[in-house]
Amino acid sequence: MLAASRLHSRGGLRAVALLEFTKGLLVLLIGFGLISLARRGMDLEDVVESLLYVLHVHPHRHLWDVFLRASARLNDTNLIAVAAGAAVYSLMRFVEAYGLWRARVWAQWLALISGAVYLPLEVYELLRKATPAKWALLSVNVAIVLYMVYLRMGARPEPVREA
Repeated sequence: MLAASRLHSRGGLRAVALLEFTKGLLVLLIGFGLISLARRGMDLEDVVESLLYVLHVHPHRHLWDVFLRASARLNDTNLIAVAAGAAVYSLMRFVEAYGLWRARVWAQWLALISGAVYLPLEVYELLRKATPAKWALLSVNVAIVLYMVYLRMGARPEPVREA
């Protein structure tokens, strides 16, 4: 029974690890993409507008305005700050993914805390305007946080080793 429980939790941890790795990789690729476009002298507003068309975001939607305003404000200094933020975020996600993949307790705590930090913001955004994507994001995050609570509450304390 205990072996089956450990196997089950390892599978869940690895699923969360893959999700965290994917988030880190996605943010890292976006960061590199922004730097690459800026170095080529491309107009980021035009690129963002084209991307929004490809993603079928309607020009009269709030999301359209948010992305276009953000791209208009990106200069070299802001771009470096965004790239640095993307690198730090990605590194955190990669470290968390590694720890979860290896079933490390510290990574479970990191996943629990980092997931719980976003919950109030996600609830606020959902209350502002509920969309299926926001519901899905909140649902996944709540599931991860509850799963980490379940793992940590069910964990047996490790024996204290004397040095």
